[in-house]
Amino acid sequence: MAISETVFESPKLPPVYRRPQVLRLLILALLAEIGYAVLNISTMPIYLAAVPPEGTHLIPNGRGFGPSVIGLVLVAFLLAEAVFKSPMGHLADKFGPKTLMMVGPAISLFTTIVTLLLPNLGATPFEVLIFVLLRALDGIGAAMLWPAAFSAINEVVPDDERQQAMSWMNLCYMLGIALAFPLGGIANDLSGVKWAGLVLAGVLFLSVSLGVWKFIPRLKIHDHNALDQVDHGIQDFFRSIKQIPTYLLLSVVTFAGVGFPMAIFKLFPVDQFGYSETQIGLLILPAALIMAAASVPMSRFGERIGRIRAVHFGMGLCAAGMIVIASGAIIPILRQPWLLAVGGIPLGVGFLMAIPAWMANVSDIDPLRRGTNIGAVMTAQGLGAIIGAPIGAAMYEKLVPVGVQLGLGESFGRYSPFVGCAACLTFGWLLSLHILKEPKL
Repeated sequence: MAISETVFESPKLPPVYRRPQVLRLLILALLAEIGYAVLNISTMPIYLAAVPPEGTHLIPNGRGFGPSVIGLVLVAFLLAEAVFKSPMGHLADKFGPKTLMMVGPAISLFTTIVTLLLPNLGATPFEVLIFVLLRALDGIGAAMLWPAAFSAINEVVPDDERQQAMSWMNLCYMLGIALAFPLGGIANDLSGVKWAGLVLAGVLFLSVSLGVWKFIPRLKIHDHNALDQVDHGIQDFFRSIKQIPTYLLLSVVTFAGVGFPMAIFKLFPVDQFGYSETQIGLLILPAALIMAAASVPMSRFGERIGRIRAVHFGMGLCAAGMIVIASGAIIPILRQPWLLAVGGIPLGVGFLMAIPAWMANVSDIDPLRRGTNIGAVMTAQGLGAIIGAPIGAAMYEKLVPVGVQLGLGESFGRYSPFVGCAACLTFGWLLSLHILKEPKL
């Protein structure tokens, strides 16, 4: 009796994003990143810059901090996230990702509640110190979440689909940032207070912690005997430096550029164009939707052209998009709000192409150190952002009078962080062409 050939065929799996394990991780990652971005990027700069009204209020409606101090508070978040991502990646390798994915957002829920209830102390150094410490704790929470989430999604898909899965996780990260602006802005504008976005972030953190507890299985990725042979603590990061130096160098350079406009990104359209927070969100939303639509096609295109070429092409698009935005610093006619959206399209598409290929390569270098190496790359990204963020905030504050003296107006200083970002992204692209080569056959 002949045996049908179909007996030996493997069942066809549904698309990556439709598999229950992957879909749950993606939804929770998206909600978590919306929470972190609403808290630290969308709401926090506006909340810290707002001058609180006279009188005593249960929840202060602003803190009256200047741009340089806001940059310092944001750096505390970035520094803690960068320092702790590598060791948290190791813990994810050793104990599995569930615990870290659950505890990280819970820590951020705590910091959000304390932020809301902290009395107005008149923008004193003590109040600034408290905010720095709160954001540092918040950074530890984020450091727990993301290496564990990336490591978890790597473990639930086959090797040949890892880059595509990475692209979906990366989409959640970037889409979460993009959606945070309209969601946080609408919350603040509708409520009439500057702290409503903080409440939204807290609700999201609570939802993520409960969702991980309920829906994510407890995975033990590797056995302890194998992991006992892997270095621990700070040695993890130094071993990753030896394994993936080019990726770490590119991470620092590229994310230094990302850091330049990070602290002022929400202040810029308010000061430059007089936009409300809702208008800012609606300006960003089209680019976010284009990113969502382009995520999977860009991932597949990256797989077809190869991971190294995907990094090259993606970073080139990022540099080109930021150059368009930064040109407003010296060309007054280009100081238009719609140019932000135009430049944001290649910027977003480029990151969608480059980062999944980047992370997929890192995850394949050493399966026993997958979470550790991903954490090391994220640490390098954070260190780069730490370099860029305070410089960009200081440029925004100090170069306005310089622009007036040069005859370029106050807009020169406001656009200057985007110039720094464009320079770093361009240098990172050129660096990637030099040090990331296709393997010789």
